[in-house]
Amino acid sequence: MVSVTVSISEDIKKKMEQFPEINWSGLVRTIIMDKIKRLAWKKEMLKNFEEESWFNDWAVDTVRKGRENKK
Repeated sequence: MVSVTVSISEDIKKKMEQFPEINWSGLVRTIIMDKIKRLAWKKEMLKNFEEESWFNDWAVDTVRKGRENKK
């Protein structure tokens, strides 16, 4: 496993020490993994949106033409 160093203020360190039952490394690791999952999901959704942009363009164009025909 690779180690990563995080700098925090003395104040935060003192507050963390009030909760020795917390595995702070594990918590940070979990938060990082959660963020990675959310970013990967967002990236996938944007990719899907871009792949389907032709359909969105077609749908908007179809609605506009339909509105013009009603005039």
